[in-house]
Amino acid sequence: MATVCPTITAFDLHEYRSQIEVASSLSERIHIDLMDGNMAPSISPDLGSIWLPHETTNDIHLMYKNPLNELDKIIKLHPNMVIIQAEANVDFMLFASQLHKNDIKAGISILQDTQVKSISKIIHSFDQVLIFSGNLGFHGGSADLSLLHKINEVRHEHPDAEIAWDGGVNDHNSKRLVDAGVDVLNVGGFIQKSKDPKNAYLKIVSTLL
Repeated sequence: MATVCPTITAFDLHEYRSQIEVASSLSERIHIDLMDGNMAPSISPDLGSIWLPHETTNDIHLMYKNPLNELDKIIKLHPNMVIIQAEANVDFMLFASQLHKNDIKAGISILQDTQVKSISKIIHSFDQVLIFSGNLGFHGGSADLSLLHKINEVRHEHPDAEIAWDGGVNDHNSKRLVDAGVDVLNVGGFIQKSKDPKNAYLKIVSTLL
């Protein structure tokens, strides 16, 4: 079955702690968005001030324009995976290799207008390809299902890649996304903005059973 990862997208440490508590109470794997105010217009707490829960598998989506500058801080946090944007300014294969040397998986995320073919030369350096269909740096947005064609394109280029989807996931589209080939559903606003986050999470899980 596909994995449902509650997402943290916080703009201060109080909000970060609150969302971490919600996400880690629901799932064994969570997805943490971190923004630099450049690649994404919003700004999250600094990498040096955040912490990762010990009881969960933690993926970090680093929405930074120059992620290599943050490599030492990332390695110190030692998440399960670090996902960077295909639109970032970085030596992608170097970044991925440094993560792998430190037993951290590497992921690459492509925005709506970024084509899979544009990453064909570097895609094999990454363990996950994230198809992004939301508002970078914010909860919410809609699931643009016209992007589903990217799933087969990723599979063609990198059959072993884990494929994730981020943006607008809810209980009405989750099954369609998974049936199309998505392995990981990163779910933000549907859970974090719900009056009953546990029920929202279970609604999505139930569509996949």
